[in-house]
Amino acid sequence: MEYSSRYRLFPTTDQRESLDWTRDIVRQVYNHALYEFNQIPEDDGTLRQRVWSVRDELPAWKDWWAGLTNVYSTVLQKAVERIRTNIQNLGKLKAKGYDVGSLNWKKPREYRSFTYRQSGFELDKKSGPRGRAILRLKKVRGDTLEIPIRLHRDLPAHDAIKEVTVKKEPTGAWYASFCISTETPEKPAPDDINAEDTVGLDLGVLNFIHDSDGCSIGRLDLVDERERLEREQRSLSRKQYESNNWEKQRLRVAEVHARMSNKKCDYKHKLAHFYATEYDAVFVENLNVKSMLESEGNARNKAEVGWSDFRSALKHHCKKHGTHYVEVNPRGTTKECVSCGVETEKPLWVREHSCPACGFELDRDWNAALNVKSRGLSKLGVVHSKATPVKTATAVDSVSMSASRVVETGSPRLKERAQASE
Repeated sequence: MEYSSRYRLFPTTDQRESLDWTRDIVRQVYNHALYEFNQIPEDDGTLRQRVWSVRDELPAWKDWWAGLTNVYSTVLQKAVERIRTNIQNLGKLKAKGYDVGSLNWKKPREYRSFTYRQSGFELDKKSGPRGRAILRLKKVRGDTLEIPIRLHRDLPAHDAIKEVTVKKEPTGAWYASFCISTETPEKPAPDDINAEDTVGLDLGVLNFIHDSDGCSIGRLDLVDERERLEREQRSLSRKQYESNNWEKQRLRVAEVHARMSNKKCDYKHKLAHFYATEYDAVFVENLNVKSMLESEGNARNKAEVGWSDFRSALKHHCKKHGTHYVEVNPRGTTKECVSCGVETEKPLWVREHSCPACGFELDRDWNAALNVKSRGLSKLGVVHSKATPVKTATAVDSVSMSASRVVETGSPRLKERAQASE
């Protein structure tokens, strides 16, 4: 599988200037290549052939463009090939129903990275103290730069580094991403999976996750960061656009955004790593986030939760650790009773599931997580018992719709919950 590890670079002031110079030259090459590409008729070959025809003109450009001789050749080639990648990404968005336009020229702040492919770089792990190394980049403004890099974690086992992408964040910090190929671990066969080693995840707004084992995980608290972001943005709006004070304040706003993004990314990846390593199969709702955000009410909280980002992280970690990742239809998971299958309408403010047919009572999100697990097991083909984790032991009151007693049938967490309810 393809794997990309990201590490922080610590260039000196002169090295920063050289990196910025190279980044701007690569941006200009991209813009000029996009202009040349737009001159080619669409019926004159496939997308790949048209982009490759522009890329083949790079040696001729060096005759009249002096700055290109100070940039590594594969870096320039990747800049032209990025046109093809961007057009393909626009096509994917269009297929999902988004209204997309055409590619535009990149402004200096919009183009923040350049990529070495196969050669032109070297990672020296023997130089520097523990946890540090040296990244050598050839032909950066004509020179070879030796940039200190912090290796906060080891690279996974690999044969060779395919690509190195050097990127400048809006905060001014530089990072390097190493693209490598690792062996994809084999997933256990469905016949060999024990249903107890699987988990269903219900994604919510009040609580970030409620799993089928009864564990509820709250949302990440970013109230302080959000308040600071509002203060910094108000201050930015009072500055004259692109003045020195405006640029300093823009960096402060970018730092707050980066801090919030890093916290949310770290939170989701740690949760995804836990579930991918703890279970043999993970089942999650295939939510249509786009339509949910377009609906009325609570759009800010829905967008801030980041369900799509978490599912992407969970899918990546499951693939990395050989865990089955299955998405199930979320329709009716909160309404359907996990005990008897009868659907019960209930508003969002009702957080307890109480079945009027069988008297089964459980937390609303827990009931949904159990339904997600049941659907996931059926979709994956795992042989499992259809018995519910808990069942009512006596008749129920049809008026109050509450069970008189609950009997536990296996789960320690359910046993604790049943004892507490008594």
